[in-house]
This record gives sequence, structure tokens and C-alpha cells, in this order.
Amino acid sequence: MLVIGAGVTGLSTAIWLAEAGVRIAVCAAEPPQETTSAVAGALWGPHLVGMDDRVSRWAAQTRDILTSLAASQPDCIRLTSGIGASRLAEAAPPDWAASSAGPCAADELPAGYRSGWRLAAPIVWMPGYLDYLSARYVAAGGAPLQIIEFATLADAAAASLAQVIVNCTGTGAAALVPDPSVTAVRGQIVVVSNPGISEFFVGTGPGDDDLTYLFPHGDNLVLGGTEQAGSWSREPDQEVATRILAACTQVQPAIAGARVLAHRVGLRPARPAVRLEAEPLAGTDRQVVHNYGHGGAGVSLSWGCAMAAAELAMAALG
Repeated sequence: MLVIGAGVTGLSTAIWLAEAGVRIAVCAAEPPQETTSAVAGALWGPHLVGMDDRVSRWAAQTRDILTSLAASQPDCIRLTSGIGASRLAEAAPPDWAASSAGPCAADELPAGYRSGWRLAAPIVWMPGYLDYLSARYVAAGGAPLQIIEFATLADAAAASLAQVIVNCTGTGAAALVPDPSVTAVRGQIVVVSNPGISEFFVGTGPGDDDLTYLFPHGDNLVLGGTEQAGSWSREPDQEVATRILAACTQVQPAIAGARVLAHRVGLRPARPAVRLEAEPLAGTDRQVVHNYGHGGAGVSLSWGCAMAAAELAMAALG
């Protein structure tokens, strides 16, 4: 079986299949540390994803697995508390947090924010987590990752004898499938040395791109961010970075003077709904299983979608 894509979705799916005893190869246009997954914050919680009745199930399955992994992978997965805040009065917490979130006291909110709530969720340091997933995939017997960029699914089929191809290409699906409903939502972050912040913060406002967040990961602190729909640029913008640093410093003055470690950009694969289904590969006797279109929820849905995609792939194998 061939999995295309080496971000969190592709690696999680490959692991699920390999650990079930399926012979797996993974091909990707870029290695894991260069994917959008490596840029993610990554606080668990469905975000920028078309919601349907499957999403909450996939998210809950993923949360449970991330929570169980936190004990054995404390360097990259932790259960962390923090604040979600809004510049709007009486804003409600997101649906996925409504059952566990509690209101913030007014003195807990940074200047400019009018409502907020406290919550706890798994948070993942993605560079370390992608290394963990890569090692786990190899340990399960997966073939070494091959860096190959396919122009079409037909090209992938021509390069492989696999009877089933699992498409986990994120924004790459726009050209590979092709799927014109896939678009990029650009996210830019700044990674700085952590001055001692232990809680996350996510602040939103009335504008689509009014987003400020701080995600602590040990000695690193991820600052964001942007949600630029339709922008496919992966080059960091210095003006945007300056704005991110200023907004995050306003929330947490301790950030002032923190050493900048990296500027990163990722392209969230937005789509009206996650595509997770099997179909015949045109012109062949093979099947393709699609697993893409997770928007800003790739990490949050990764294991749930991997399980569902693996079931479809194994059914296609008969």
C-alpha cells in the first residue's frame, strides 16, 4: 500500500496501517519537518474545518490518543491549561470546549479582550512529535520515506505496484487529484525562547484574521498568528512577524526581548468538508482512499481520521 504525504495525517495513517500488519510505503513531496504540520501550534481543538457529524468523533478519538501518549512522550505532548479570549462581549467558547470551559475573571483578561474562558487540552510540539511519528512508522516495519512529488494520482499509480493509494496530501490535493475546492489558509508563526510562560492563550476578534496566540512548549514559545485565506505564499513576511510579536507582547509583557528562534509559514488545507472516502482510481483496477481537507484541525483529527482511512484502505484490499 502507498501513502502519499508525510505530515501528521499521512504519518498517522501509515502507522495505523503498518501496525495492523499492512506493508506500507510513504512518498511525499517534502520531509515531515518541512510540512505544514511542523508549523502547527498545536493546541487540540477542531478549527477552520468544515463541521459534520464525523468531525466530533474523529476529534474525540484523537484527543484520547494524544492524552494517552502524553505519559510516554512528555517532551512533545502535554496536557495544558490556558485561556481563550474574545474582543467581543459575551462571546461563547467553541463548541468543542463548551462542556469543560469555565468563565474567566475580568482581571485575567489582557487589555482589549472583553470575554474569555479557561480550558485544558493536549498541546503538541510538532517538530518533536513528527520525529516520534517517523520513528514509530519505521519501527512498525514501514519502508523508508521517499521524497517524490507526483503531478497526478495516475503518476503515483505508474510509479508503484500498490493496489491501494492513500492520499494524505493536504493542500497538494488541489493539483494532485485535482480538487479545486481545496484552498490554502496561510498561517505564519514566530518561535521564541520561552521566558517562563506555562499556559496557552488564544485571542480572537471580529475580523477573520484577528488572531493572537501563545503556545508554550518547554523552552520554546510559539507565537501567532494569521489566517490568510487564499494566500499560497510560504515566505515569512517581516511586517507580519513584527505585528505578531507586538500583539503577543501586549498579552504577555514577559515576551519583550525574548530571543527569536525561527520564522515559519504553513498552508492549512481548507475545504468545505474533510474528504475521507474511497473511490476507484480512474483507468486502473486500483483504489484510492482520500484523507485530506482538515483545515486548521490536522493535528486535532489526525488519529481519528487515520483510523477511518485505514479501515477503508484495508477494506479495499479485501
